[in-house]
Amino acid sequence: MLKTLWRIAGAAALAVAAQAQAQQATLSPTPPMGWNSWDSYGLTIDEAQYRANVDVLATRLKAAGYQYAVVDEGWYLANPQDASKPETLHYRIDANGRYEPALNRFATATGAAGFKPLADYVHAQGLKFGIHIIRGITKQAVAGNLPIAGSAFHAVDAADTGDTCPWNPDNFGVKDNAAGQAWYDSLMRQYASWDVDYIKVDCIASHPYKGDEIRMIHRAIVKTGRPMILSLSPGPAPLEQAAELGRNAQLWRISNDVWDHWEDNGEWSQNVKAQFAVIASWASHVKPGNWPDADMLPLGWLGPVPGEGKQRTTRLTRDEQRTLVTLWSIARSPLFFGGNLTKLDDWTQALLTNPAVIAMDQRGEGQRLAGQDGAVIAWTSHADGADYLALFNTSDTATTVKAGFAKYGLAQGSYSVRDVWGARSLGKLAAVNHAVAAHGVLLLELRR
Repeated sequence: MLKTLWRIAGAAALAVAAQAQAQQATLSPTPPMGWNSWDSYGLTIDEAQYRANVDVLATRLKAAGYQYAVVDEGWYLANPQDASKPETLHYRIDANGRYEPALNRFATATGAAGFKPLADYVHAQGLKFGIHIIRGITKQAVAGNLPIAGSAFHAVDAADTGDTCPWNPDNFGVKDNAAGQAWYDSLMRQYASWDVDYIKVDCIASHPYKGDEIRMIHRAIVKTGRPMILSLSPGPAPLEQAAELGRNAQLWRISNDVWDHWEDNGEWSQNVKAQFAVIASWASHVKPGNWPDADMLPLGWLGPVPGEGKQRTTRLTRDEQRTLVTLWSIARSPLFFGGNLTKLDDWTQALLTNPAVIAMDQRGEGQRLAGQDGAVIAWTSHADGADYLALFNTSDTATTVKAGFAKYGLAQGSYSVRDVWGARSLGKLAAVNHAVAAHGVLLLELRR
């Protein structure tokens, strides 16, 4: 009898592993592109604001490949404006201790509807629906020892009450046991029933890294049979865990939150200049289904309640913005716009939708750091029959780059050259001899 049970358990484990391998192969063959609410709304977004942003995403960015619309942190809070006083927060949970959207903010989530009506709205526009969660089990579930849906376990069986996120008070950690797996299974079934396409799990990739919970969440997603992309935050994810991250998630944050700072930043913030070294360190781990994530694009109008600072137009200069978008794209990072789409200006839209830049991100091959000469950092890539050379000037003064293309690992000889951001042909060239603005980039498209 015991041998039979072991054979059954082994067969079940093999079946789950096979399903996971198949799902991993089909999920996210290119870097995800979309919009996330955090940079402009922080904890506070409501249904009307979200729908308004989705409408613009559909009409102005979808054609370029942007498809995910993500409700970020705190959608279950009735009073997110009181986050600085966590003892006053009001949470909405179901009978099994799982969060439900706050009704004063998401009116269509009545009864047990959850986010399904909102997901339907997104899907009707040809887009995909995403949510953010903090890892763990709700403290309300533990306080009431509520039953874990679909299992014989209760919340106290799964909760690690000695483990809480150091910067978010909502949940306890989850034990790596059968009850813990049952908890995550119940969550992912809930999200699958809402037709969620993308799940961003926070406080799990760093501050601290929680490999056991990453594996449980991955298994739980696979069991649902729904192709939900798993994104892990915050960064910096540990480089030594690249293999485990790649087996269990489609993208993971590689740095602290990137905000609109070129060089200076705070404790939890990463500046754009510092991303060059971080992105290069992860370049060898970029492949279909695995996308090291350089974080959202803090561009355009950041308001009314940004996740950091006061409402504002991005503090990055136009040269710095081109640098950010070029670096993310040539390295094939996910592209998630963080600005308020309802205030999207034409210049920012053009920045986000440049066809050559999108081609590098979505269809690039052989992307690599091609060298550094003082403050000038070079990257190359190949996409849609063209070679691309990006020359970034990280110094505070303009500089002129003079070099043959072979210096950057490209084939010798002449190319028909186009300045991508300048939108102009430079003629037939065998070398570059051009100025690059301070904090700027010269992006060249090279064709034989």
